[in-house]
Amino acid sequence: MSYIKLDVSDRNIEEIQILVGMKDENLIQLEEAYNTSIVIRSHEIKIQETENTEQVVLVIQKCFELIDIHHKLSFQDVHYLIQLAKEHRLKSFKGDQLSPVVKTRSGKLIYPKTLGQAVLCDAFRHNDIVFATGVAGTGKTYLAVAYAVNELKNERIEKIILTRPAVEAGESLGFLPGDMKEKVDPYLRPLYDALFEMLGQDSVEKMLEKQIIEIAPLAFMRGRTLNNAIVILDEAQNTTRSQMKMFLTRMGQKTKMIINGDASQIDLIKKNDSGLVQATQILKNIRGIGMIHLDASDVVRHPLVQKIIECYAKIEN
Repeated sequence: MSYIKLDVSDRNIEEIQILVGMKDENLIQLEEAYNTSIVIRSHEIKIQETENTEQVVLVIQKCFELIDIHHKLSFQDVHYLIQLAKEHRLKSFKGDQLSPVVKTRSGKLIYPKTLGQAVLCDAFRHNDIVFATGVAGTGKTYLAVAYAVNELKNERIEKIILTRPAVEAGESLGFLPGDMKEKVDPYLRPLYDALFEMLGQDSVEKMLEKQIIEIAPLAFMRGRTLNNAIVILDEAQNTTRSQMKMFLTRMGQKTKMIINGDASQIDLIKKNDSGLVQATQILKNIRGIGMIHLDASDVVRHPLVQKIIECYAKIEN
């Protein structure tokens, strides 16, 4: 049994421990993924030679890139790097692509955790309209809110507007109990949760009172012109074609729009009437409009979620 040796004499003990992970979980994941053996001794990593040894070395190098930037390395980070390596996409990955989007009220840095998320965040910066499509758990809504909060904190915009169609499994607002706020709030819970984490509940409530942050159902956008704001449309797969056209034409001066949705989760009675599906088809060649699709490899929830999505995708296709 032969081994290759990777010199890590330029790394301190803390960095090696971050690489290995809690209870050696990162190292074990790497060994299992490539059916190899990895031994760390002093300033040297010994890797059992297999046909995939080159990939293992590259994954370890990219792990250290992430450690250099973020001073941490999660099980999910290693999982993603392994996936990129197996898809022969890891060489194009740079650790600094996963730069922070915003800092939460507790001081935690929010940053993209996958290459797809990094591309999405870059699209936010360079386009006035961004369509972010893809499966659940890829962070579309969370990163959009994080980007908007950062722009508000840096006074590049005056307002954040969050909206979504009030459609869930064919139900309309009229059939739900309570006043308009009570009817709408359950639909907008993911948006509230993201805002509370980044700004704190007290700050969000004050901003809502002053209408610096506005949260409303899509129907409330009709007839308005939205200026100097970031407007996020969530669950856009449940907009009709006419609703999507109405929403996009509300765009005013110094405004950016982010449209998030998952075309596999359309709750409209007539699924072919989805405004998201139509818009991504007819607007894809317009400069200033970014179209980013995130797939199962960009899921940042529990690793099992990615496998579940892949299994369902097979039978649905």
